[in-house]
Amino acid sequence: MSQPLTAGPPGLPGVRRMEVTGMRDTLHAEWTKLRTVSGPAWLLAGTVALTVAVSAAATAAVRCPAGTACPVDTTKLSLTGIEFGQAVVAILAVLAISGEYSTGMIRITLTAMPRRFAVLAAKAVLVAGLVLAAGAIAVGGSVLAGRVILPGHGFTAARGFPLESLADGPTLRAAAGSVLYLALIALLSLGIATAVRDSAVAIGVVLGLLYLSPIILTALTHDPVWFHRLERYAPMSAGLTIQDTTGLRGLPISPWGGLGVLAAWAAGALLAGGLLLRMRDA
Repeated sequence: MSQPLTAGPPGLPGVRRMEVTGMRDTLHAEWTKLRTVSGPAWLLAGTVALTVAVSAAATAAVRCPAGTACPVDTTKLSLTGIEFGQAVVAILAVLAISGEYSTGMIRITLTAMPRRFAVLAAKAVLVAGLVLAAGAIAVGGSVLAGRVILPGHGFTAARGFPLESLADGPTLRAAAGSVLYLALIALLSLGIATAVRDSAVAIGVVLGLLYLSPIILTALTHDPVWFHRLERYAPMSAGLTIQDTTGLRGLPISPWGGLGVLAAWAAGALLAGGLLLRMRDA
């Protein structure tokens, strides 16, 4: 006769098997919810389309006339669309959980899967995975747009601007980092939405956190101390340093350090959201 799942040595392998099975079931349930509604697919497609379109428009708008010096970071320029695509990513991540609160489905979810941290972890894994896939396409399209458009606008190899290529170390770092940036924005948004619950409020908080920092930076140009601090620790300003490939010594924070700051913001938001999800009623 077979032993029950909880039987075994002190390590409780049966319990661990149950936890793994439970997490697998939670992931499957969350994946079923995501793929059976049209919203996430359209938002992911919108992320790709908006990112590539804005990046192409930004590169097409810049020219380097003959006989002039053009101190342009062409890789960062080609990735301009990330600043706009992140808004769609934020909306996608917010709706992944706040949509359930608005419909009341969250009660059914937590009744079927009472381990609330597992539910949030499953949502985080799936949302981040989908955004990573869409982000890779968006970033690849943006880099390709820069490679095609920029040489015709004076940014040629003869003038010190080689064709953009992912085989180039700094370009690869900027591109891969931009994909990770979008995934971290998704996790940050998911954490905030879990804590706030309301879709409109959560979207407003996330977009304000991202887009208000450049406005505040403009107002703080007369105060170099606070200007420097905000550049280092605001999630968008710090995170987007991963795109810089020139003038790295003049940056307020290193590219990977800036992405680390954004990762800390995302981890803090998920932790706060997870604790509130566990403490409050559905």
